[in-house]
Amino acid sequence: MYDRFNRKINYLRISVTDRCNLRCVYCMPEEGVKLLDHQDILSFDEIVELAKAAVRKGVDKIRITGGEPLVRKGIIDLVRMIGEIDGIKDYSMTTNAILLDKYADDLAKAGLHRVNISLDTLDSEKFTKITRGGDIQKVFEGIQAAKKAGLLPIKINCVIKKDKNEPDAIAVAKFCEENDLHIRYITEMDLEKGEFSVVQGGSGGDCGSCNRIRLTANGTIKPCLFSDIAYSVRELGAERAMDLAIGNKPLSGDINLTGKFYNIGG
Repeated sequence: MYDRFNRKINYLRISVTDRCNLRCVYCMPEEGVKLLDHQDILSFDEIVELAKAAVRKGVDKIRITGGEPLVRKGIIDLVRMIGEIDGIKDYSMTTNAILLDKYADDLAKAGLHRVNISLDTLDSEKFTKITRGGDIQKVFEGIQAAKKAGLLPIKINCVIKKDKNEPDAIAVAKFCEENDLHIRYITEMDLEKGEFSVVQGGSGGDCGSCNRIRLTANGTIKPCLFSDIAYSVRELGAERAMDLAIGNKPLSGDINLTGKFYNIGG
């Protein structure tokens, strides 16, 4: 699949839930958010149907996101159902790792290839403050479980304010070097103001070579995180929604006034 700017679209990010077991300060307000009704969230069959259609169209890279995907009931079954689709070369999940110690082995057995894990600091008190209650030890345990299960390479997503020379970022980088982890620096973004930049160590935010589309938990296909453009899978069908999203994918990101990181998948 190619968009009108001749960018090859082969990457689908699937948000399976808007729910999360953390309340990170840069992702959602302290009081929480109004959650989707269960009937509005796509079923496993609907997600798999779209994933199959995407692979038929040339997608060979799929990432499961949230919210926090591991809080979705039956997530191992969904991972297995998607993993059984022929043609997927890169199959990953972004997680905060709080539940990864419990699920890593089953995820690997279900066909998941690797994981991206969020970790912005090594300071346990600061971690608890950033996540509003998270236990950093669970993240460390999740990382070890992922390594043992073979969910490799493990990429660490480290959110920074301005640059990678910030004290917390330096500490996380040292931890990654010592533990054979791959670090990616993600500058804190603002959807409504259109503030974003290229991920250091990754390709996100590089509009000129963007190869992705996104499926939200409530069934819309978005061609760009920093755009209000979205097409309903339930109203249009999987293939038509994808065709419209790719056909109208903007040259670059602008602003997003209708979505949030927690319900689009970042």
